[in-house]
Parts: sequence; C-alpha cells; structure tokens
Amino acid sequence: MALELSEANFDAEVLQSAQPALVDFWAPWCGPCRSMAPVIEELSNEYAGKVKVAKVNVDQNQALAARYGVMSIPTLLMFKDGKVAGQVVGFTPKNVLAKKLDGLL
Repeated sequence: MALELSEANFDAEVLQSAQPALVDFWAPWCGPCRSMAPVIEELSNEYAGKVKVAKVNVDQNQALAARYGVMSIPTLLMFKDGKVAGQVVGFTPKNVLAKKLDGLL
C-alpha cells in the first residue's frame, strides 16, 4: 500500500529516509493518474522494504507540488539521499518505472 504524504510528513518520510523513494504527485480528477494507481500499488508491493512508494494529492498539498515544480500530473519523482534522482511525467509503464527504481538501489 502506497504511503499517503502531506506537507506535514513529507520531509521525514522522503527526504530523511534511508531508503530511496518514489513519490506520485496526483489528483483524484486526473484520468492518467487513476490509470497509474494500480501500477503504483504493484510497485509498492514489489519494492516493499527496498523503496518507499508514496502519493501526494496535489489538490490538498499545493505548496509541496509547487516546491518540486510539478506542473502536470501525474508526475513521479524518485528521491535518493534526500535529493531528486529522477522524474517522469505522464502515464509510465510499470517496466519503465521498475528499471528506474532498480537504478536507485
């Protein structure tokens, strides 16, 4: 299950995490975001214990989206050692994301 992030817990869960993280910036009204949801959940299960997989609802966390320059959704940011280590925008196939996550490990 992907972790729900907000401005309150983002830094502790992602930037200060010992594990790499994949953060999905999404919104409930976004069609491609809804298409990505099952892919994000599958990655969350497959990378459990290795990569933290999380979601940020941009409608509820606009300052967080602005902080990372999220202009279109879904935007997926990969973090390692507290820094952005990769980014993909739009629907992205699971195998492409898995390859990027493997590169973080």
